[in-house]
Amino acid sequence: MTFLLPPSDFSMTITESSHYNNPITVVGIQFCAPHPVDLIIVMNLKSLDEGNFSISDVNGNIVFKAKGTLLSFHDRHLLHDTKGDHLLSLRHKIMSLHSRWQVFKGDSSDSQHLLFSVKKSSWNSSWVLDVFMAANTKEEVCDFKIKGSWAERSCIIYIGDSKTIIAQMHKNNGVQSTEFGKGSFTVTVYPNVDYAFIAALIVITASFSRGSTSTSMDMGTIGCLCCSQF
Repeated sequence: MTFLLPPSDFSMTITESSHYNNPITVVGIQFCAPHPVDLIIVMNLKSLDEGNFSISDVNGNIVFKAKGTLLSFHDRHLLHDTKGDHLLSLRHKIMSLHSRWQVFKGDSSDSQHLLFSVKKSSWNSSWVLDVFMAANTKEEVCDFKIKGSWAERSCIIYIGDSKTIIAQMHKNNGVQSTEFGKGSFTVTVYPNVDYAFIAALIVITASFSRGSTSTSMDMGTIGCLCCSQF
């Protein structure tokens, strides 16, 4: 199995997830690394309404691509691997009672292929998204939670309602900002966490913000989605 290289500051201490011996796997074990992984996020401004993303390493090598399509009742993204195969289908149920995204294996929309769904819990100056795995049909307690401020490019992904962090976003500065664009930002995925799963969550979070009427959401500064090699 080939892993991407760790970020340059690999010596940093990540205590929140250091006790995880078993990988958090949603899309595939091949997307779990035993060390932190940096995802540098930018959105394709030329197709902002469609929400197209490219996900690359720091050397510019494509890892994933996410292409959006607007349907009559669903806003959809397809996440592709480097071979062009469909990994995930991300579908926004526009007409649902609660704003919700559903994520399926491949390009399916069949309920038997549902992996997880994301629902908006609250959205003010800061916001909360709840993530429910397909087996969690009662949805009484979320499996993962996303909290933060999109305007500040600052969000954290937790396990359920705990304080255990599995990924977090921060702005790019200096060399990274120059290399990947002023609007880029980084998501650090913690060890043994499925980075394809985290990438899908970030695409969904960006899409929620694009569709939000919140004044704190400014998609105009986002460029293209990249991922630093592990």
